[in-house]
Amino acid sequence: MLYSRFLRMGSLLYIFSWGVILQAIAIVHFIRRRPDTYWLFIILLGGGLGALVYLLVEGLPDLQLLRTSARGFPRRRRIRELESSILDNPSPGNCEELADLYMEEGKFARARELFDRAINARTDSPDPFYRRAVCAIALGDFAAALPDLERVVRADPKYDYHRAAGLLAHAYARTGQAERADALFRQVLQVSTLSETQYNYARLLLELQRKPEARQWAERILAKKPTLPRYLRRRERPWFRRAADLLKQTGAAAS
Repeated sequence: MLYSRFLRMGSLLYIFSWGVILQAIAIVHFIRRRPDTYWLFIILLGGGLGALVYLLVEGLPDLQLLRTSARGFPRRRRIRELESSILDNPSPGNCEELADLYMEEGKFARARELFDRAINARTDSPDPFYRRAVCAIALGDFAAALPDLERVVRADPKYDYHRAAGLLAHAYARTGQAERADALFRQVLQVSTLSETQYNYARLLLELQRKPEARQWAERILAKKPTLPRYLRRRERPWFRRAADLLKQTGAAAS
């Protein structure tokens, strides 16, 4: 009788400990990924079961990120190979490929340097200019991004599904050319629904004290949230957070 009671107590402690572990894992994941706030209440109030539900719904899809990270090993091996190759053969092709790999690694300064070496007087493809501009923007050098983006948009206004034109408008805004930025943003947003472009325009409008318009664009980004498939909502989550923060700055609350 006493043995059975101890056995049951041991089983309960075992289940409780696993519940606490699941809650800890879920909270760490929540802090890193910042999904919808209601998940935090499910984790805290639902105990181990709530944490398990959260991990199945929100954590399980992140296994795809582990597979993506695993692909980083051959990419880094290829980087080492190309770094050795360009010592003897610094051809534009090798430099451009290496620059692309460094962009994927988030090393924008090195990527930008390599795009400088890849681009020469005979380069007529807009791609290296566009990627160099993206690196410059990532490094906060909007003035340097302007001529490359202008070249790309002049050659193909629809380049990268109108993202190049949206980034050009953003670069105008960040270099004090608000009128040009406003005009180009309005033109691009007639055909583009890219959250990045919408947010950058809302940010410009807020800086110009056109708060009602800024609020409308922020709300337009957040309005996508209920209708997007879950995998797209996860990808758009950073823009939802930024739009919600911007909405607060206009004096409105995010729904």
